[in-house]
Formats: sequence, C-alpha cells, structure tokens
Amino acid sequence: MLSIPALCWLCRLPLQIARHGLCSRCVQLIPALPAICPCCALPASGTRLCGRCLRRPPPWHSLTCVSDYLPPLSDWVIQLKFSRATALRVMLARLLLLKLLNSRRVNLTPRIDLVLSVPLHRRRAWQRGYNQAELLAKPLARWLGCEYRAGVRRRRRGLVQHALRASARKKNLRGAFSLEMPVRGRHILLIDDVVTTGSTVAEISRILLAQGAASVHIGCLCHTL
Repeated sequence: MLSIPALCWLCRLPLQIARHGLCSRCVQLIPALPAICPCCALPASGTRLCGRCLRRPPPWHSLTCVSDYLPPLSDWVIQLKFSRATALRVMLARLLLLKLLNSRRVNLTPRIDLVLSVPLHRRRAWQRGYNQAELLAKPLARWLGCEYRAGVRRRRRGLVQHALRASARKKNLRGAFSLEMPVRGRHILLIDDVVTTGSTVAEISRILLAQGAASVHIGCLCHTL
C-alpha cells in the first residue's frame, strides 16, 4: 500500500518530511520577532541586555520564544491547550527547538542537561487530560540529548493566571510550586507554552536557583511583547 503523506498544518499541502508538520513556505509565515533582549525577550535596541535587565534582571538567564502571541502560532497554542489537538505537539516543539539551537549557536544558552516543564495542578491536569508544556518538553529533551523530569509540582491550584493583572499574578503564585528533585549544578531549560508577564516562570526559576541550579533558561512558544 502507498502511504498517504502528511499535510502541512497551515496550507494543507503534502509534506516531503511528515514529522516537520509545516512546509518551508508556511514556516516563513510565522511572524518574525523584532530585535529583543536575550534575557527577558522583550523589544530592545540590539542583541545585548536591555536597560530593564541591567537595572533589575529577571530570575533566569535567558528566554527563548518562537514568536509573539499572534496567528497562526497563537491559534495552534489555543488548539493544543483547550481543544485536545495534541497532534500539534511535535510540530510546535520543533519550532521551539530551531529557536533554541539558534540561541546556542550565538552563545545565548549553554548546553542544557535537564528539561523541566511548568506544571499544572493535578485537578486541572486531570480535567484536561494532559499538560501541554510537558507535551512540548519531552520531545525537546530527546532532541537535545538530555534528561526530562516532571520535577516541579504545583501544590495548590490558585486562580487562572491569564484572568489576573500582573500584580495579582505574582500574589497568586506565592508558595504555589515545590521542587521534587535535586538540581544543584545543573543547567535547566524550563518549558511553558506562553509567557505573558513571566510571573509563573519567575517563581519557578527562583526556586530552582535557590536549590543550587547552575542556570535557568526559559523556552516558550509565544511571548507577549
């Protein structure tokens, strides 16, 4: 029997390499990032640390994102998160991998030896059936040749973050996470689907560094600019 080639998630034409998920033309349709700071990934005038990070650096060492929260990427994130479109996970993880490898080439991140994902509270994970950040993190760890662990636990549910303002997000996350494994001396990549104010990844980064992590680097699909 002849195998039916996979289709591009965007233009729906057959793909030469099915696992890529997007054809080379549609990859170019993902909105390009402006010049951003390598640490906070917010708009900056060049490739060096921005004034914000020089004055008050975030509790991580670098942040890599694929794009701003714009279509088509934002549409795929919503489908993955709320519509059980888990088949998107490999294509989306590959987009993030390409960004991470480019960051490594320009020496913005060291060699990662541990990948973690931002956890969901067990009740929310049960309702959804999966953790979308974990679906992205597992293939990334395999491609990067390092370990993946579900090493961070969400101890209490709290309110939904995207419904809160920045100050309320920080308060909502105090004491929400605990570390379930030793991380001393390790270079860690923490994966989330979307970073908005950065409150969630900041809280987890503080815990990791307080427990002796050598460095913490954030990877996400979308970062609201």
